[in-house]
Amino acid sequence: MTSQTLREARKYEETAEKMIKKEERPDFHLSVRTGWLNDPNGFSYYRGEYHLFYQYYPYESKWGSMHWGHAVSKDLLHWEYLPAALAPDEKYDKDGCFSGSAVVLPDGRHLLMYTGVVKEHQADDVFCDVQTQCLAVGDGVDYEKYGMNPVLDWRDLPKGASRYDFRDPKMWQEKDGTYYCVAGNRPADGSGQILLYMSKDGFKWEFKSILAANHNRFGKMWECPDFFELDGTWVLLTSPQDMLPKGFEYHNGNGTLCLIGDYDRETYTFKEKKDQAVDYGIDFYAPQTVLSPDGRRIMIGWMQNWDACNLRSPEEPWFGQMSIPRELSVKNGRLYQWPIRELDRMRSNKTEHRNISFSGTISLDGVKGRRVDMELALRPGDEENLYQKFAVRFAQNEQYQTSLSFRPRESILKVDRKFSGSRRAIIHQRRCLVNSTGGRIKMRIILDRFSVEVFVNDGEHVLTATMYTEQEADGISFFGDGDVDMDVVKYDLI
Repeated sequence: MTSQTLREARKYEETAEKMIKKEERPDFHLSVRTGWLNDPNGFSYYRGEYHLFYQYYPYESKWGSMHWGHAVSKDLLHWEYLPAALAPDEKYDKDGCFSGSAVVLPDGRHLLMYTGVVKEHQADDVFCDVQTQCLAVGDGVDYEKYGMNPVLDWRDLPKGASRYDFRDPKMWQEKDGTYYCVAGNRPADGSGQILLYMSKDGFKWEFKSILAANHNRFGKMWECPDFFELDGTWVLLTSPQDMLPKGFEYHNGNGTLCLIGDYDRETYTFKEKKDQAVDYGIDFYAPQTVLSPDGRRIMIGWMQNWDACNLRSPEEPWFGQMSIPRELSVKNGRLYQWPIRELDRMRSNKTEHRNISFSGTISLDGVKGRRVDMELALRPGDEENLYQKFAVRFAQNEQYQTSLSFRPRESILKVDRKFSGSRRAIIHQRRCLVNSTGGRIKMRIILDRFSVEVFVNDGEHVLTATMYTEQEADGISFFGDGDVDMDVVKYDLI
């Protein structure tokens, strides 16, 4: 039985989406149907298609009472919108259906687990969000909320854990049929921790352990966890709030954290060995992964930064898009990311320039556009006299440009969108320490209409940024301060 709240949202989105032209959206990145989008939710493979839900406020292009939007795809690049899946329409989620995940039940039904939010009136007219974990079951289009919701609440928390910061359950099923889920939480020390729960049937859950604790090392509250085995090790992804920078590894504000280590299934404990950022650019948060039918671990993230949401005017009919889906691997104790191989099928109009030696600014025949897949390999033109700086500028015309610049002596790569047309004094640059020897570096640059994603040295580092430059700005140029030798292979993405 569909509630009035959900029926209204579905009716509204169907009408409002018609006001947005296809060319006003990203081409192959999922954007919101209408209104506002944030975290990816319920990323799963069900009945022959990938399902991706998302945090959603259909009525305005700003954050509001959270619904779950819904889209499906066969290749993770061409998406079809389905009707909104969840709306805040029960007493336990009346102030929002926050982030969560999905699994397939043995009987073929699709099980969603999400955070229900209720604002609780405190003293001094302050309201706090009481957060609980809830279920809904459906057929891939329509979902019915479970009669015993919420299935996890304050009674299922360890001692000292906050019931106001308890959210974003990520479920998976082990080979023996047992279900597990991790959720973000805030312990008494005010930082973050990840809680682990277990269920035999997906409906009745019990607390197992504090899987990982922040102890105020990486920001404060840890949101949107994901936990999985990959290449013989275990990976915990989470998005800490209120981070402080640590050299070039982490940046101020809300960021991404990857912990790599060992998991003991007997004691439900995770022993971390390595830590790193997931994305080093400006816009990436709350990633979630799925295991594809052919065994790939694929990750997608919200291509946005909470501190830069006013980059785009709330008068626009849509706000928010997802990153390109990325295949993950672990090599030498480090998380690597690469655009999903399905993207290669969209490549056309190959343009190739080998051993281009230059200093100063140059443009190359056939190298321009805003839907582009471009591979660059850089070398010093003069081994004895290393170039000072290299830059590639794109989404460029006489007035605008976004750039990537590399300084080989410091081995620092910077993304810079301050000339991209933004009229806001927000984050426009971010720098990253990369691995390069003697001025050699490889980059794969993916441009869609409103974004750039840079994969460095076969995916060892990734930098992501959004930009809303007018589409007529489609020039690409290269700059060398000193002698640079360069290979360029560029494709249009169609």
